[in-house]
Amino acid sequence: MTLAELLPSTGCSAEPVLEAGLWPDGTRLDASDLVIGGVPATRLAARFGTPCQVLDEPTVRSRAAAFVRALPGAEVVFAGKSLPCPEVYRWMAADGLSLDVSSAGELALARAAVFPARRIIMHGNVKTAEDLKAALAYGVSRVVVDSFDEIAQLGALARHGQEVMVRVTPGVDAHTHAAVATGVDDQKFGFPLASGAALEAVRRVAGQPSLRLAGLHCHIGSQVRHVASYEETVRRVAGLVAACGTRVEQLDLGGGFCAPYLPGEPSFDLFGFAHRVRGALNYECAVRRVPVPRLLVEPGRSIVANAGVTLYRVCAVKYGVNRTFVAVDGGMSDNPRPALYGAKYTVRLVGRGGRPRPVTVVGRHCEAGDVLAEDVPLPADVHAGDLLAVAATGAYHHALASNYNQVGRPPVIAVRDGVARPVVRRETEEDLLRRYV
Repeated sequence: MTLAELLPSTGCSAEPVLEAGLWPDGTRLDASDLVIGGVPATRLAARFGTPCQVLDEPTVRSRAAAFVRALPGAEVVFAGKSLPCPEVYRWMAADGLSLDVSSAGELALARAAVFPARRIIMHGNVKTAEDLKAALAYGVSRVVVDSFDEIAQLGALARHGQEVMVRVTPGVDAHTHAAVATGVDDQKFGFPLASGAALEAVRRVAGQPSLRLAGLHCHIGSQVRHVASYEETVRRVAGLVAACGTRVEQLDLGGGFCAPYLPGEPSFDLFGFAHRVRGALNYECAVRRVPVPRLLVEPGRSIVANAGVTLYRVCAVKYGVNRTFVAVDGGMSDNPRPALYGAKYTVRLVGRGGRPRPVTVVGRHCEAGDVLAEDVPLPADVHAGDLLAVAATGAYHHALASNYNQVGRPPVIAVRDGVARPVVRRETEEDLLRRYV
């Protein structure tokens, strides 16, 4: 028999403890309210409305600083696609990180943030002529080439000495979801190492007078949990470093470092990564008698995911045959990740406790697949008007948001030391109408 059964009043008022490692640093409970960055969630919802994406600035910057400390001498490159926002880019610039962008649009945000061009890398499996022209016009330091056509096109557009990196597909299975596995053979990213295409790409870069090989780039996937996957990548790519016939100055291992979304999930072993990957790189280069390239890494999710919290208002509770559906005022337009690749989330009710039962949290959109979280323990008396908080929503939420059903995208509110301020405002109906002619 549980304590809640012995003392029914306890069952009505109790609430689960705050899950360790999932919420922004310093987040706490205060009379059942969730205090993020010194600001109560109920106050944030009342002031800015819902849905509302909250971003704790100190958490973002402390995660970024951890990568810089763990990898002295390496270049830490923030994966701009994880949270494309000029204010976040300014934080990264101020803290000494570089930035990667994947389009002219992301580069426009970097320009708005006055991010130094010498610390910007452009990559992506497809870059249009407009993307390449924008990169050249701003003077980005390196372009990661991803196809033979792109090498030729960039060679024709660039002036002498444009630095490039060759995107290598190392054939490494990072044991992650198939939709975010980018290091395996026979997929759209990069030049396969096994087929010889990567070495041929290096040769073609050398044949372009306007281009200069700066290094090699690879990315093995997202939500990668095992350091061994990066070690294996180093071992495979080191052979190409030796075969290039010219010094490879830089080796970019990409990002994909995991972040916890559910209780008990571990954070990425950054210390182990720094120690083991450097050891593997030094050893492999020594065996092949080639200089050790400078290491680059591209963290994105691991910097911003757990700095974010999304607030929703419950609009309705419906009882199905086998499930209880708690419908909120957002959904797949602000978080498509559950529909895209089955992402799981931690959800809690803000403002009060109660004896929990499993429910399914669903969105407002006209899709049966608009499900945000299943088997979530919420108080049995959850009802319309309640406020829900979803942890670990800092990465790929604002970035992937859409206007499905012509729903405006939510704001991003930065919090720090008890002060809240919008860094992305809420999208209005006027914004939606502006594009129609």
